[in-house]
Amino acid sequence: MHPKALLDACADLLQQVLRFDHPADAVVSRYFREHRSLGPRERATLAETVYAVLRRKLLFDHLAPSGSGPKARRLAILGFHGPRDFLKSALDEQEKRWLDQCDSIDPSDLLERHRHNLPDWLAQALKPQLGDEFWALAESLQQPAPLDLRVNALTDKREDVRRELELAGIVAESTPYSPWGLRLSDKPALTRLDAFARGAIEVQDEGSQLLALLLEARRGEMVVDFCAGAGGKTLALGAAMRNTGRLYAFDVSAHRLDALKPRLARSKLSNVHPAAIAHERDDRIKRLAGKIDRVIVDAPCSGLGTLRRNPDLKWRQTPEAVQEMAAKQQAILRSAARLLKPGGRLVYATCSLLPQENEAIAEAFTAEMADFEPLPVGRILEQLKIGSGDLTTGGEAGNLYLRLWPHRHRTDGFFAAGWLKS
Repeated sequence: MHPKALLDACADLLQQVLRFDHPADAVVSRYFREHRSLGPRERATLAETVYAVLRRKLLFDHLAPSGSGPKARRLAILGFHGPRDFLKSALDEQEKRWLDQCDSIDPSDLLERHRHNLPDWLAQALKPQLGDEFWALAESLQQPAPLDLRVNALTDKREDVRRELELAGIVAESTPYSPWGLRLSDKPALTRLDAFARGAIEVQDEGSQLLALLLEARRGEMVVDFCAGAGGKTLALGAAMRNTGRLYAFDVSAHRLDALKPRLARSKLSNVHPAAIAHERDDRIKRLAGKIDRVIVDAPCSGLGTLRRNPDLKWRQTPEAVQEMAAKQQAILRSAARLLKPGGRLVYATCSLLPQENEAIAEAFTAEMADFEPLPVGRILEQLKIGSGDLTTGGEAGNLYLRLWPHRHRTDGFFAAGWLKS
Protein backbone atom coordinates (compact mmCIF):
# COMPACT_ATOMS: atom_id res chain seq x y z
CA MET A 1 0.00 0.00 0.00
CA HIS A 2 1.23 3.50 -0.84
CA PRO A 3 2.42 5.44 2.25
CA LYS A 4 -0.26 8.12 1.81
CA ALA A 5 -3.03 5.51 1.55
CA LEU A 6 -1.71 3.68 4.60
CA LEU A 7 -1.58 6.89 6.64
CA ASP A 8 -5.12 7.73 5.55
CA ALA A 9 -6.25 4.27 6.66
CA CYS A 10 -4.57 4.79 10.06
CA ALA A 11 -6.41 8.09 10.47
CA ASP A 12 -9.71 6.49 9.47
CA LEU A 13 -9.30 3.64 11.96
CA LEU A 14 -8.17 6.01 14.72
CA GLN A 15 -11.26 8.16 14.24
CA GLN A 16 -13.42 5.09 14.87
CA VAL A 17 -11.44 3.87 17.87
CA LEU A 18 -11.34 7.26 19.59
CA ARG A 19 -15.12 7.39 19.81
CA PHE A 20 -14.68 4.82 22.62
CA ASP A 21 -18.04 3.23 21.78
CA HIS A 22 -16.47 -0.24 21.87
CA PRO A 23 -13.18 -1.81 23.02
CA ALA A 24 -10.31 -0.89 20.72
CA ASP A 25 -9.48 -4.50 19.83
CA ALA A 26 -13.08 -5.09 18.72
CA VAL A 27 -13.03 -1.96 16.52
CA VAL A 28 -9.69 -2.95 14.97
CA SER A 29 -10.92 -6.51 14.30
CA ARG A 30 -14.08 -5.21 12.65
CA TYR A 31 -12.04 -2.82 10.48
CA PHE A 32 -9.86 -5.69 9.30
CA ARG A 33 -12.92 -7.78 8.44
CA GLU A 34 -14.27 -4.87 6.40
CA HIS A 35 -10.92 -4.37 4.62
CA ARG A 36 -9.82 -7.90 3.78
CA SER A 37 -7.35 -6.74 1.13
CA LEU A 38 -4.99 -5.47 3.85
CA GLY A 39 -1.82 -7.55 4.14
CA PRO A 40 -0.13 -8.66 7.39
CA ARG A 41 2.33 -5.74 7.43
CA GLU A 42 -0.40 -3.20 6.77
CA ARG A 43 -2.55 -4.67 9.53
CA ALA A 44 0.40 -4.55 11.93
CA THR A 45 1.04 -0.89 11.07
CA LEU A 46 -2.61 0.03 11.55
CA ALA A 47 -2.99 -1.80 14.85
CA GLU A 48 0.30 -0.63 16.35
CA THR A 49 -0.36 2.98 15.30
CA VAL A 50 -3.75 2.90 17.03
CA TYR A 51 -2.29 1.44 20.22
CA ALA A 52 0.62 3.91 20.22
CA VAL A 53 -1.87 6.78 20.13
CA LEU A 54 -3.96 5.24 22.91
CA ARG A 55 -0.86 4.73 25.07
CA ARG A 56 0.32 8.35 24.69
CA LYS A 57 -2.98 10.06 24.09
CA LEU A 58 -2.47 12.95 26.53
CA LEU A 59 0.90 13.81 24.99
CA PHE A 60 -0.36 13.54 21.43
CA ASP A 61 -3.49 15.57 22.24
CA HIS A 62 -1.10 18.22 23.58
CA LEU A 63 1.06 18.21 20.44
CA ALA A 64 -1.67 17.84 17.81
CA PRO A 65 -3.06 21.43 17.86
CA SER A 66 0.24 22.81 16.57
CA GLY A 67 -0.11 20.75 13.39
CA SER A 68 -2.40 21.10 10.40
CA GLY A 69 -5.11 18.99 8.81
CA PRO A 70 -7.74 16.74 10.45
CA LYS A 71 -6.96 15.79 14.06
CA ALA A 72 -7.13 12.03 13.41
CA ARG A 73 -4.45 12.46 10.72
CA ARG A 74 -2.22 14.46 13.07
CA LEU A 75 -2.56 11.78 15.74
CA ALA A 76 -1.82 9.07 13.20
CA ILE A 77 1.37 10.89 12.17
CA LEU A 78 2.51 11.20 15.80
CA GLY A 79 1.84 7.55 16.57
CA PHE A 80 2.74 6.01 13.22
CA HIS A 81 4.33 2.59 13.54
CA GLY A 82 7.08 2.32 10.97
CA PRO A 83 10.26 3.91 9.63
CA ARG A 84 10.34 7.72 9.71
CA ASP A 85 11.44 8.00 6.07
CA PHE A 86 8.46 5.84 5.00
CA LEU A 87 6.10 8.07 6.99
CA LYS A 88 7.63 11.31 5.70
CA SER A 89 7.10 10.19 2.11
CA ALA A 90 3.36 10.57 2.87
CA LEU A 91 3.68 14.09 4.34
CA ASP A 92 3.85 17.56 2.85
CA GLU A 93 6.68 19.94 3.80
CA GLN A 94 4.67 21.67 6.53
CA GLU A 95 3.82 18.32 8.15
CA LYS A 96 7.45 17.22 8.00
CA ARG A 97 8.62 20.38 9.78
CA TRP A 98 5.93 19.96 12.42
CA LEU A 99 6.84 16.30 13.02
CA ASP A 100 10.54 17.20 13.38
CA GLN A 101 9.60 19.84 15.96
CA CYS A 102 7.54 17.30 17.91
CA ASP A 103 10.35 14.74 17.77
CA SER A 104 12.84 17.26 19.11
CA ILE A 105 10.90 17.97 22.33
CA ASP A 106 12.80 17.00 25.49
CA PRO A 107 10.51 14.77 27.61
CA SER A 108 11.83 16.44 30.77
CA ASP A 109 10.24 19.71 29.58
CA LEU A 110 6.76 18.18 29.51
CA LEU A 111 4.12 18.37 32.22
CA GLU A 112 3.72 15.24 34.36
CA ARG A 113 0.42 14.26 32.75
CA HIS A 114 2.02 14.38 29.30
CA ARG A 115 4.81 12.14 30.53
CA HIS A 116 2.76 9.46 32.33
CA ASN A 117 -0.25 9.56 29.94
CA LEU A 118 -2.68 8.36 32.59
CA PRO A 119 -5.99 9.94 33.61
CA ASP A 120 -5.53 12.03 36.75
CA TRP A 121 -7.68 9.79 38.94
CA LEU A 122 -5.62 6.72 38.03
CA ALA A 123 -2.25 8.44 38.51
CA GLN A 124 -3.40 9.63 41.94
CA ALA A 125 -4.40 6.07 42.87
CA LEU A 126 -1.07 4.56 41.78
CA LYS A 127 1.43 7.08 43.16
CA PRO A 128 0.86 6.25 46.88
CA GLN A 129 1.34 2.54 46.17
CA LEU A 130 4.57 2.90 44.23
CA GLY A 131 6.34 6.05 45.36
CA ASP A 132 9.42 6.60 43.19
CA GLU A 133 8.56 3.48 41.18
CA PHE A 134 5.50 5.22 39.74
CA TRP A 135 7.49 6.54 36.78
CA ALA A 136 8.91 3.12 35.97
CA LEU A 137 5.38 1.72 35.93
CA ALA A 138 4.08 4.62 33.82
CA GLU A 139 6.82 4.06 31.26
CA SER A 140 6.20 0.30 31.16
CA LEU A 141 2.48 0.88 30.51
CA GLN A 142 3.40 2.88 27.40
CA GLN A 143 5.25 -0.10 25.90
CA PRO A 144 3.75 -3.08 24.07
CA ALA A 145 3.55 -6.28 26.10
CA PRO A 146 5.68 -9.28 25.10
CA LEU A 147 3.96 -12.36 23.76
CA ASP A 148 3.86 -15.16 26.35
CA LEU A 149 2.92 -18.75 25.59
CA ARG A 150 1.94 -21.57 27.92
CA VAL A 151 3.16 -25.02 26.95
CA ASN A 152 0.54 -27.75 27.40
CA ALA A 153 2.09 -29.79 30.21
CA LEU A 154 -0.25 -32.69 29.44
CA THR A 155 1.28 -33.32 26.03
CA ASP A 156 4.60 -31.51 25.72
CA LYS A 157 7.74 -30.38 27.55
CA ARG A 158 8.71 -26.70 27.52
CA GLU A 159 12.27 -27.20 26.27
CA ASP A 160 11.10 -29.46 23.43
CA VAL A 161 8.62 -26.81 22.29
CA ARG A 162 11.23 -24.05 22.60
CA ARG A 163 13.54 -25.98 20.28
CA GLU A 164 10.68 -26.65 17.87
CA LEU A 165 9.93 -22.94 17.69
CA GLU A 166 13.61 -22.19 17.20
CA LEU A 167 13.68 -24.49 14.17
CA ALA A 168 10.74 -22.50 12.80
CA GLY A 169 12.79 -19.31 13.17
CA ILE A 170 11.01 -18.11 16.33
CA VAL A 171 13.17 -17.02 19.25
CA ALA A 172 11.66 -17.92 22.63
CA GLU A 173 13.03 -17.87 26.17
CA SER A 174 11.73 -19.58 29.29
CA THR A 175 9.64 -17.31 31.50
CA PRO A 176 11.41 -16.55 34.80
CA TYR A 177 8.59 -17.65 37.12
CA SER A 178 6.13 -20.01 35.44
CA PRO A 179 7.52 -23.48 34.61
CA TRP A 180 5.05 -23.66 31.73
CA GLY A 181 5.88 -20.38 30.00
CA LEU A 182 7.79 -19.22 26.94
CA ARG A 183 8.31 -15.55 26.05
CA LEU A 184 8.69 -14.56 22.42
CA SER A 185 10.75 -11.62 21.22
CA ASP A 186 8.43 -11.12 18.24
CA LYS A 187 4.78 -11.69 17.38
CA PRO A 188 4.69 -14.36 14.65
CA ALA A 189 1.62 -15.92 13.07
CA LEU A 190 1.18 -18.68 15.64
CA THR A 191 -1.87 -20.24 14.01
CA ARG A 192 0.33 -21.46 11.14
CA LEU A 193 2.51 -23.52 13.48
CA ASP A 194 2.07 -27.23 14.08
CA ALA A 195 2.67 -26.61 17.81
CA PHE A 196 -0.43 -24.42 17.85
CA ALA A 197 -2.56 -26.74 15.70
CA ARG A 198 -1.90 -29.76 17.91
CA GLY A 199 -2.52 -27.83 21.15
CA ALA A 200 1.06 -27.75 22.43
CA ILE A 201 0.93 -23.97 23.01
CA GLU A 202 -1.61 -21.36 24.00
CA VAL A 203 -1.18 -17.61 24.31
CA GLN A 204 -1.27 -16.76 28.02
CA ASP A 205 0.52 -14.07 30.02
CA GLU A 206 2.96 -15.46 32.55
CA GLY A 207 1.04 -13.76 35.36
CA SER A 208 -2.12 -15.59 34.39
CA GLN A 209 -0.17 -18.86 34.41
CA LEU A 210 0.92 -18.14 38.00
CA LEU A 211 -2.72 -17.75 39.05
CA ALA A 212 -3.45 -21.28 37.81
CA LEU A 213 -0.35 -22.59 39.58
CA LEU A 214 -1.53 -21.09 42.90
CA LEU A 215 -4.62 -23.30 42.89
CA GLU A 216 -2.42 -26.46 42.78
CA ALA A 217 -5.21 -28.47 41.17
CA ARG A 218 -4.51 -32.21 41.48
CA ARG A 219 -5.45 -35.49 39.87
CA GLY A 220 -8.98 -36.70 40.47
CA GLU A 221 -10.25 -33.54 42.18
CA MET A 222 -13.41 -31.51 41.66
CA VAL A 223 -12.31 -28.03 40.57
CA VAL A 224 -14.17 -24.88 39.47
CA ASP A 225 -12.92 -22.00 37.37
CA PHE A 226 -15.69 -19.63 38.47
CA CYS A 227 -15.16 -16.83 35.92
CA ALA A 228 -13.62 -18.85 33.12
CA GLY A 229 -14.00 -16.44 30.20
CA ALA A 230 -12.25 -17.85 27.14
CA GLY A 231 -10.64 -20.52 29.32
CA GLY A 232 -6.93 -19.74 29.49
CA LYS A 233 -6.64 -20.76 33.14
CA THR A 234 -9.17 -23.57 32.65
CA LEU A 235 -6.88 -25.26 30.13
CA ALA A 236 -3.85 -24.80 32.38
CA LEU A 237 -5.75 -26.35 35.30
CA GLY A 238 -6.99 -29.27 33.21
CA ALA A 239 -3.44 -30.11 32.17
CA ALA A 240 -2.22 -29.80 35.79
CA MET A 241 -4.93 -32.31 36.76
CA ARG A 242 -3.51 -34.65 34.09
CA ASN A 243 -6.91 -34.82 32.39
CA THR A 244 -8.51 -36.51 35.42
CA GLY A 245 -11.21 -35.48 37.86
CA ARG A 246 -13.85 -32.92 36.87
CA LEU A 247 -13.16 -29.31 36.00
CA TYR A 248 -16.09 -26.92 35.64
CA ALA A 249 -15.65 -23.75 33.58
CA PHE A 250 -18.40 -21.33 34.61
CA ASP A 251 -19.08 -17.92 33.10
CA VAL A 252 -22.07 -15.63 32.71
CA SER A 253 -21.15 -15.09 29.04
CA ALA A 254 -21.94 -17.98 26.72
CA HIS A 255 -20.15 -16.02 23.99
CA ARG A 256 -16.87 -16.04 25.93
CA LEU A 257 -17.25 -19.76 26.63
CA ASP A 258 -17.75 -20.36 22.90
CA ALA A 259 -14.19 -19.09 22.42
CA LEU A 260 -13.04 -21.93 24.70
CA LYS A 261 -14.41 -24.68 22.44
CA PRO A 262 -11.72 -24.70 19.70
CA ARG A 263 -8.97 -24.26 22.31
CA LEU A 264 -10.40 -27.15 24.32
CA ALA A 265 -10.48 -29.37 21.23
CA ARG A 266 -6.78 -28.67 20.55
CA SER A 267 -5.80 -29.24 24.19
CA LYS A 268 -6.70 -32.98 24.23
CA LEU A 269 -8.52 -32.42 27.54
CA SER A 270 -11.69 -34.37 28.29
CA ASN A 271 -12.15 -33.41 31.97
CA VAL A 272 -13.38 -29.86 31.28
CA HIS A 273 -17.10 -29.08 31.49
CA PRO A 274 -17.99 -25.55 30.30
CA ALA A 275 -21.31 -24.16 31.52
CA ALA A 276 -22.92 -20.75 31.09
CA ILE A 277 -24.58 -19.50 34.29
CA ALA A 278 -27.16 -16.73 34.68
CA HIS A 279 -25.47 -15.17 37.71
CA GLU A 280 -23.33 -16.09 40.71
CA ARG A 281 -26.38 -17.59 42.49
CA ASP A 282 -27.35 -19.87 39.59
CA ASP A 283 -28.92 -23.26 40.43
CA ARG A 284 -25.87 -25.03 38.99
CA ILE A 285 -23.83 -23.38 41.73
CA LYS A 286 -26.28 -24.38 44.44
CA ARG A 287 -26.18 -28.04 43.38
CA LEU A 288 -22.39 -28.13 43.78
CA ALA A 289 -22.28 -26.33 47.14
CA GLY A 290 -19.93 -28.03 49.59
CA LYS A 291 -18.64 -30.55 47.01
CA ILE A 292 -15.67 -28.82 45.38
CA ASP A 293 -11.98 -29.24 46.26
CA ARG A 294 -10.63 -26.05 44.69
CA VAL A 295 -12.12 -22.86 43.25
CA ILE A 296 -10.44 -20.01 41.42
CA VAL A 297 -12.27 -16.70 41.01
CA ASP A 298 -10.54 -14.56 38.40
CA ALA A 299 -13.11 -11.86 38.97
CA PRO A 300 -14.38 -9.36 36.43
CA CYS A 301 -12.45 -6.17 37.11
CA SER A 302 -11.31 -2.86 35.67
CA GLY A 303 -8.56 -4.66 33.73
CA LEU A 304 -6.11 -1.84 34.45
CA GLY A 305 -3.28 -4.32 34.86
CA THR A 306 -3.51 -5.03 31.11
CA LEU A 307 -2.93 -1.47 29.86
CA ARG A 308 0.07 -2.55 27.77
CA ARG A 309 -2.34 -4.71 25.75
CA ASN A 310 -5.54 -2.71 26.21
CA PRO A 311 -4.52 0.95 26.54
CA ASP A 312 -8.02 2.18 25.74
CA LEU A 313 -9.18 0.91 29.14
CA LYS A 314 -7.58 3.86 30.95
CA TRP A 315 -9.79 6.21 28.93
CA ARG A 316 -12.93 4.08 29.21
CA GLN A 317 -12.82 3.28 32.93
CA THR A 318 -13.96 5.65 35.69
CA PRO A 319 -13.66 5.68 39.50
CA GLU A 320 -17.43 5.15 39.67
CA ALA A 321 -17.21 2.04 37.48
CA VAL A 322 -14.41 0.67 39.68
CA GLN A 323 -16.56 1.17 42.77
CA GLU A 324 -19.47 -0.68 41.16
CA MET A 325 -17.08 -3.45 40.11
CA ALA A 326 -15.82 -3.87 43.69
CA ALA A 327 -19.36 -4.56 44.94
CA LYS A 328 -19.81 -7.19 42.21
CA GLN A 329 -16.45 -8.78 43.07
CA GLN A 330 -17.47 -9.19 46.73
CA ALA A 331 -20.75 -10.86 45.74
CA ILE A 332 -19.04 -13.23 43.29
CA LEU A 333 -16.38 -14.24 45.83
CA ARG A 334 -18.99 -15.02 48.51
CA SER A 335 -20.98 -17.20 46.11
CA ALA A 336 -17.90 -19.06 44.86
CA ALA A 337 -16.83 -19.75 48.46
CA ARG A 338 -20.03 -21.74 49.06
CA LEU A 339 -18.85 -24.37 46.59
CA LEU A 340 -15.95 -25.53 48.74
CA LYS A 341 -15.92 -28.51 51.02
CA PRO A 342 -13.90 -28.49 54.28
CA GLY A 343 -10.19 -28.33 53.51
CA GLY A 344 -10.87 -26.82 50.09
CA ARG A 345 -8.77 -24.03 48.61
CA LEU A 346 -10.11 -20.72 47.30
CA VAL A 347 -8.08 -18.31 45.14
CA TYR A 348 -9.33 -14.81 44.31
CA ALA A 349 -7.57 -12.91 41.52
CA THR A 350 -7.86 -9.83 39.34
CA CYS A 351 -5.85 -8.15 36.59
CA SER A 352 -6.24 -4.80 38.33
CA LEU A 353 -3.65 -2.46 39.86
CA LEU A 354 -6.10 -0.86 42.30
CA PRO A 355 -6.25 -1.75 46.03
CA GLN A 356 -10.05 -1.38 46.14
CA GLU A 357 -10.37 -4.32 43.73
CA ASN A 358 -7.59 -6.32 45.38
CA GLU A 359 -6.45 -6.03 49.01
CA ALA A 360 -9.71 -4.37 50.08
CA ILE A 361 -11.80 -7.26 48.70
CA ALA A 362 -9.54 -9.89 50.28
CA GLU A 363 -9.50 -8.17 53.68
CA ALA A 364 -13.28 -7.76 53.70
CA PHE A 365 -13.76 -11.44 52.82
CA THR A 366 -11.39 -12.56 55.60
CA ALA A 367 -13.19 -10.38 58.14
CA GLU A 368 -16.62 -11.66 57.08
CA MET A 369 -15.95 -15.39 56.55
CA ALA A 370 -14.75 -16.91 59.80
CA ASP A 371 -14.58 -20.41 58.31
CA PHE A 372 -11.96 -19.34 55.75
CA GLU A 373 -8.34 -19.08 56.88
CA PRO A 374 -5.99 -16.90 54.81
CA LEU A 375 -3.36 -18.93 52.99
CA PRO A 376 -0.16 -16.97 52.35
CA VAL A 377 0.54 -17.01 48.65
CA GLY A 378 4.28 -16.83 49.33
CA ARG A 379 4.09 -20.22 51.07
CA ILE A 380 2.50 -21.78 47.97
CA LEU A 381 5.13 -20.25 45.69
CA GLU A 382 7.94 -21.59 47.89
CA GLN A 383 6.46 -25.09 47.75
CA LEU A 384 6.28 -24.77 43.97
CA LYS A 385 9.93 -23.64 43.99
CA ILE A 386 9.00 -20.34 42.39
CA GLY A 387 10.94 -17.35 43.72
CA SER A 388 8.45 -15.45 45.85
CA GLY A 389 10.46 -12.66 47.44
CA ASP A 390 9.56 -9.93 44.97
CA LEU A 391 6.17 -11.37 43.97
CA THR A 392 4.28 -11.00 47.23
CA THR A 393 3.02 -8.34 49.61
CA GLY A 394 0.80 -7.97 52.68
CA GLY A 395 0.66 -9.68 56.07
CA GLU A 396 3.32 -9.59 58.76
CA ALA A 397 5.78 -11.56 56.63
CA GLY A 398 4.97 -9.68 53.43
CA ASN A 399 3.94 -12.93 51.74
CA LEU A 400 0.15 -12.92 52.05
CA TYR A 401 -0.83 -11.79 48.54
CA LEU A 402 0.54 -12.13 45.03
CA ARG A 403 1.21 -8.70 43.47
CA LEU A 404 2.61 -8.55 39.93
CA TRP A 405 3.64 -5.28 38.26
CA PRO A 406 4.52 -4.81 34.57
CA HIS A 407 7.65 -2.78 35.32
CA ARG A 408 8.97 -5.26 37.92
CA HIS A 409 7.97 -8.63 36.56
CA ARG A 410 7.32 -8.05 32.84
CA THR A 411 3.85 -9.55 33.29
CA ASP A 412 0.47 -7.90 33.26
CA GLY A 413 -0.57 -6.42 36.58
CA PHE A 414 -2.13 -9.17 38.71
CA PHE A 415 -3.30 -9.70 42.28
CA ALA A 416 -4.19 -12.95 44.05
CA ALA A 417 -5.21 -14.04 47.53
CA GLY A 418 -5.85 -17.54 48.90
CA TRP A 419 -7.82 -19.20 51.69
CA LEU A 420 -8.45 -22.67 53.11
CA LYS A 421 -11.95 -23.61 54.26
CA SER A 422 -11.85 -24.96 57.80
